[in-house]
Amino acid sequence: MAPPSSRRSGHSRRAQYSRFTSYLVASIGAVIGAALLGLSLWQPTTFSELRGLAGDATEPVGQTTSATRSGSGGVIDTVAAYFRAGSQNAALREELQIARIRLAEAAATDEENQRLKELLRLGESDGEAVAVTRITGSSASSARRFAYIGAGRSDGVTVGMPVRSARGVVGRVLEVASSTSRVLLLTDSESVLPVRRAGDDIVAFAEGRGDGFVRIRLINLGINPLEPGDLFVTSGAGGYYRPGVAVAILEETRPDGGIARIIADPAATQFVRVEPIWLPESVNAASQSPNSALSDGGEDN
Repeated sequence: MAPPSSRRSGHSRRAQYSRFTSYLVASIGAVIGAALLGLSLWQPTTFSELRGLAGDATEPVGQTTSATRSGSGGVIDTVAAYFRAGSQNAALREELQIARIRLAEAAATDEENQRLKELLRLGESDGEAVAVTRITGSSASSARRFAYIGAGRSDGVTVGMPVRSARGVVGRVLEVASSTSRVLLLTDSESVLPVRRAGDDIVAFAEGRGDGFVRIRLINLGINPLEPGDLFVTSGAGGYYRPGVAVAILEETRPDGGIARIIADPAATQFVRVEPIWLPESVNAASQSPNSALSDGGEDN
């Protein structure tokens, strides 16, 4: 008869002792654990020092874990902020564009209000205006300086009438058509305008140079009393322009006068006012006296 291939543990004393020892150790551990549990419940401060030692022993590990957790959280927050920044920047750019549009609209509104105020001042200027109209064109590229306005013979405009803006003199009417007129600008080389310095009786002529400036020529030569910044206005001499309308500001002095910049720049002017030809009272009186003499003579006869 062949021997059995294996024997049960009950037939081995070593196996029995090992199992008994494990049961005994487990029982003793359970008793010790129960005792420690009861002691911790009855005296909670008994194992405080042991807990402190255990906490001190595990503190480096906790610091490392906390740093790792914080670092990973910071990286995640940084990545999330990076992706959020793209959408925020796009929104800010859109808001900036809208703000620029609103600012441009506000500036355009201010310009329109200023234009309307200037137009109102043109309509309220001294004396009755023949017409208030737009400058429809100019000869900026030509050697001569002309402008074209949208008022003509049908509006009562005649040759020689002065043309001015809200800032000052622009020129005078040179040719008239049915609904348009050509204006000789102050800066034209053929333009000569009697002027005086504002505030005193220093008289001169403003002659066009064809380059956007006028030459101030003093009538009384000698020591030049002019200084840069002097304002020149129409003197009223020779008729056409009534006195006291702004013409130019002196920028450079010369032995016989100086170079001045016109105040009413046609390139920056939209609306102009056509005024009647101004005649001094002495001219009116002289023109009326012969008629009165003739009428008196007729009555005597």
